[in-house]
Amino acid sequence: MLFDLSIGKLLVLAVIAVVIFGPDQLPKVAAQAGRALRELRRLADGARDDLRDGLGPEFSDFDIADLHPRNFVRKHLLDDVDGMTGSEPLATATGTAPALAPGESPPYDPEAT
Repeated sequence: MLFDLSIGKLLVLAVIAVVIFGPDQLPKVAAQAGRALRELRRLADGARDDLRDGLGPEFSDFDIADLHPRNFVRKHLLDDVDGMTGSEPLATATGTAPALAPGESPPYDPEAT
């Protein structure tokens, strides 16, 4: 959800709007805000359509939401960790080495020392 507005917050915003604009101007301001939001949404839809047209048919399955940083990280980084097989070392996915069993010595690499 874009804005986390509860009923109480909406009522506070309505009271502030009535105080600032007055009861006679509030319908005009609300209509202007609605027109501005519709125009903004129309512009965003047009930009998205222009981007899809410019990318061409090879990107027909491209989703604009994938560009959001949260979705990008989840899709390209975290899905790889969740989809790991048992043969892959844990260190490649998380950056830490797997835990050693009791009495087990760590691997020795003479080239690293």
